[in-house]
Amino acid sequence: MRHGNRTFKIGRTGAHRRSMIANMLKSLIMHGRIETTVTKAKALRRFADQIITVAKGDNGLTARRTAIAELKVSFNPLTPKEARAAKKGDTSAYARDRLVINKLFGELRERFATRNGGYTRIIRGADRIGDSAPKCYIEYIQ
Repeated sequence: MRHGNRTFKIGRTGAHRRSMIANMLKSLIMHGRIETTVTKAKALRRFADQIITVAKGDNGLTARRTAIAELKVSFNPLTPKEARAAKKGDTSAYARDRLVINKLFGELRERFATRNGGYTRIIRGADRIGDSAPKCYIEYIQ
């Protein structure tokens, strides 16, 4: 039985909700702070904290593959010329998705290494002009 196991649906279909959360999560990882509605931020917070916990785990490749699946990352193959440049440190040929995974398992993993949870904060803002939806900022804490 599914008693008490309710999914926070945000008024969207399952596929739309998963894609929206994945896109917002990528933006949050890349920029550290995004502006959205309070309802979406509360739904995103759960996934944002979970992805940091996955990155902190000692599973190596398993953790990377779990994060790639959660973020719906698509790796486009590099040409041989781009691969040689990337080996030398030039990441300009990388798609945004590769940079997200690198930042998650590099900078964010180290930043939260000693913290046991509560990686995000929601800061309320003014209501949106058009429909008076309550807006907020969601960010990774320092």
